[in-house]
Amino acid sequence: MNLPNKRIAVGGFLHETNTFQQQKTTYADFAEAGDRTPLTRGPEVLERFTGVNTSIAGALDVLKPTCATLLPLPWTSATPSGYVTEDAFERIAGMLIEDLRAALPVDGIFLSLHGAMVTEHCEDPEGELLARVRGLVGPNVPLVISLDLHSNTTPRMFELTDAMVAYTTYPHVDMAETGCKAAHLLASLLTRGTRFEKAYRQVPYLIPLTWQCSTLEPSRSIYAAAARFVDERVASTSYTPGFPAADIRECGAAVFTYGWDRDATEAAAESIYRMVLEAEPQYAGRLYSPDEAVREAMRRSQIASRPILLADTQDNPGAGGSADTVGLLEALLRQRAEGAVIGVLHDAEAARAAHATGPGKTLTVGVGAKSGASGERPVVQPWMVERLGDGRMTCHGPMMTNWKLALGPMALLRSGGVRVVVSTKKVQAMDQEPFLHLGVDPRTERIVALKSSVHFRAHFEPIAEDVLVVESPGAMIVDPVKLPFKRLRPGVRMRPLGPTFPLGR
Repeated sequence: MNLPNKRIAVGGFLHETNTFQQQKTTYADFAEAGDRTPLTRGPEVLERFTGVNTSIAGALDVLKPTCATLLPLPWTSATPSGYVTEDAFERIAGMLIEDLRAALPVDGIFLSLHGAMVTEHCEDPEGELLARVRGLVGPNVPLVISLDLHSNTTPRMFELTDAMVAYTTYPHVDMAETGCKAAHLLASLLTRGTRFEKAYRQVPYLIPLTWQCSTLEPSRSIYAAAARFVDERVASTSYTPGFPAADIRECGAAVFTYGWDRDATEAAAESIYRMVLEAEPQYAGRLYSPDEAVREAMRRSQIASRPILLADTQDNPGAGGSADTVGLLEALLRQRAEGAVIGVLHDAEAARAAHATGPGKTLTVGVGAKSGASGERPVVQPWMVERLGDGRMTCHGPMMTNWKLALGPMALLRSGGVRVVVSTKKVQAMDQEPFLHLGVDPRTERIVALKSSVHFRAHFEPIAEDVLVVESPGAMIVDPVKLPFKRLRPGVRMRPLGPTFPLGR
């Protein structure tokens, strides 16, 4: 596809906000490197993401060969946490609008957004950002966005865009592919000079994050069926199960489709929506208490040839967890597990103490629970410092391909048969690299406990015997009914087949 005379603006602004997490997300969290690329502005946006599994990289792979003039807008993303501060949003949104104004005139816009950001002053900041973009370029410039699978996709977002394309995999192994799809839609709009027909449905129940996995039923079948609707009449289908830890009116799942034929586009949206409604009873699974999980893992590991994985789902930093709760660590120690490792535990203080002590030596220090989450206390006891690292690495797993991490000083601590991977900056256990960085090969362990809900499955499940999902303390509560919602729209079921909001009505 050739677009030599077109000017296309490209950028991104992503955050997944857990409004029930107390720690705010500041401008510094976007500006500094950690588990993702820091805020990038100017020409570097067009080159920095080459070969990386991100939506903007996929979009650029499609748009660069078209010979269009690409105009960089800011790109930034921060680790999931609590509300994005008003200061952070306004500064970054201001940069994006400033750079877009300087780039005018433009023929099209691609933005990489998440869809589940919430700020101190706005429930739907993606919708607000899109409204500001529209206010600058007018209603006729094609505006296409990519979204995370966990997007709480609002009616305002749908109304303000020409097309939205969401990931279809969880773990998100198709981020770059999604950017490619979105860019192809934008190119089609620019080539044809006409607008898509579009359809949108909002699902009336919340789906627990842990059971949204696209390699499990019912999501596996829903995504497969949705893909089959794409043909010469229907250009794109998306289903976003949503991010349930967001106290906003429009929290929850949505279905949206685009095409050249109105009836076919509407029919596709309605069919996918009906599949999601019928799948409601299937969005469930077995949860283990920490001690149950460890005892069962120890039993299975006696006959297993591969490690048993324990998903510490409620302390998932990829969903706003603090990554430092110690319920599962304490259970591993209490049950005297052997050949066990847990990570990645966020504890800058313990990491610094280990570096000051040195490898091969023992120190008595409190590990974990530094955030005060869930009222827990650090595990204070002697720890042997087994190995140290600088926290700089490049990931190689199917989800985080070529992502560069800067996690600060890291340490591997041991107590008996239990080892703990500790980092200075938060990161979800989406890739084996933080373990390998400290000399731990997960394939050789009996039990591998991971601060993650689902993303770990991309790189860890292929090496594992089985997965047990653990309900240990943390900010990412599995059951949305247990979350103190105040703003959710009335009538929404707070879990599959569960009570409706507000409770007690």
